[in-house]
Amino acid sequence: MPSSDHALPPPESPAGHTTGRQTSLPSPLPLTVPLRSLPPDRAFQWVSQLPVSGVLDRTTLRQMTRPRCGVADTDSYEAWTERISDLFAGHQSQRRRKKRFAKQGNKWYKQHLSYRLVNWPERLPEPAVRGAVRAAFQLWSNVSALEFWEAPATGPADIRLTFFQGDHNDGLGNAFDGPGGALAHAFLPRRGEAHFDRDERWTLSRRRGRNLFVVLAHEIGHTLGLAHSPAPRALMAPYYKRLGRGALLSWDDVLAVQSLYGKPLGGSVAVQLPGKLFTDFEAWDPHSPQGRHPETQGPKYCHSSFDAITADRQQQVYIFKGSHFWEVAADGNVSEPRPLQERWAGLPPNIEAAVVSLEDGDFYFFKGGQCWRFRGSKPVWGLPQLCRAGGLPRHPDAALFFPPLRRLVLFKGARYYVLARGGLQVEPYYPRGLQDWGGIPEEVSGALPRPDGSIIFFRDDQYWRLDQAKLRATTTGRWAAELPWMGCWHANSGSTLF
Repeated sequence: MPSSDHALPPPESPAGHTTGRQTSLPSPLPLTVPLRSLPPDRAFQWVSQLPVSGVLDRTTLRQMTRPRCGVADTDSYEAWTERISDLFAGHQSQRRRKKRFAKQGNKWYKQHLSYRLVNWPERLPEPAVRGAVRAAFQLWSNVSALEFWEAPATGPADIRLTFFQGDHNDGLGNAFDGPGGALAHAFLPRRGEAHFDRDERWTLSRRRGRNLFVVLAHEIGHTLGLAHSPAPRALMAPYYKRLGRGALLSWDDVLAVQSLYGKPLGGSVAVQLPGKLFTDFEAWDPHSPQGRHPETQGPKYCHSSFDAITADRQQQVYIFKGSHFWEVAADGNVSEPRPLQERWAGLPPNIEAAVVSLEDGDFYFFKGGQCWRFRGSKPVWGLPQLCRAGGLPRHPDAALFFPPLRRLVLFKGARYYVLARGGLQVEPYYPRGLQDWGGIPEEVSGALPRPDGSIIFFRDDQYWRLDQAKLRATTTGRWAAELPWMGCWHANSGSTLF
């Protein structure tokens, strides 16, 4: 990774995500090892919390194949040990820190920085992506003296976020390679650039695909001058963390940015935000006036995504997002958002799959390893059931009542499960591969049968129409713009919302 403002290419490491399961700090190297002479292989082992042997053993090679951030780890050990020294030295380290971080290219020499989102992935709506970018910058300004503002479309910007395809003049080793490979890389100040793979399967969902918000926040950290961190659950760990209930920034992330730019101005308290809040980015803007702008009228699921979708025997559609749900009549008229607890007491927020059995009209809900069944608003089982006891997958992507079989079907990744009638047991010979449903992508977010005999599958802002007889997808498009029964056509005088 370049350490000056010269237009050098970023390092050649792959990029990706992490499970966030590290539980202890890595063992420090002996202090006799010169910090600046740490070889790349040992730096990689150290920041990955592997034994620092300098030997490319099987464990190290396997770790190297995991997708991760494309920024090198060569400066991580020095930066981390200096932060730990400062932590124990307290105020006595202030003079040393000021001198140490005066090196060319390590930081910005101002606290008000502009940024520009040059482009965005085609699969995600622009308002949601812009909201994710605002939230990612706000994450760092909440815990430091930095302030960020979005630059106009024309004119200079300190930090530029750009999505590229393939080779983009950063060197062949840094060319993007589509889904599943390198995700992103960034440059230290003051080049101020972060690059992202435009062909990656980006999502803003907490559990599906590559979460764009986490990658944005991580790469922005690099543009501010932060190296990779070995701390458990750090946002700046080389393997991207996952959104969860805990704070997005670890103690080491906060120390790192404050060592460069100081604490929030005015003595304000650093605001730590849990990952569960970052699911509706186009509506998350602490500086915007109350109420929606005309271009974002209508149900908020129309502008981003939803957790689950199903339809009852009267063809009324139910759409779930967070702790609320919407009812959409057959003519496209949509209700106001209603709390889940108001209709189904005891049902948790952010459910992962929902389905109505068209045989008995009961609602089935799935989240994690638990299942709920309601007849109307009354629970049938009293307490949630453990789905995995019957062979059902944990964290299913979607659920469907499939009329030809008169069975409930669960989808998870590249497989599907058919449930036995009247229970939560998987039928023999399942799960099977998703290739049985010709042309349907993996990790769908919802599925429901339609009166014309087709089945609609959803993922992100796209839909696929499946012919039941042929079991083949015949049509695809953008559901908010092309499916009026989803309740998204009434806004903007009938124009599309994306």
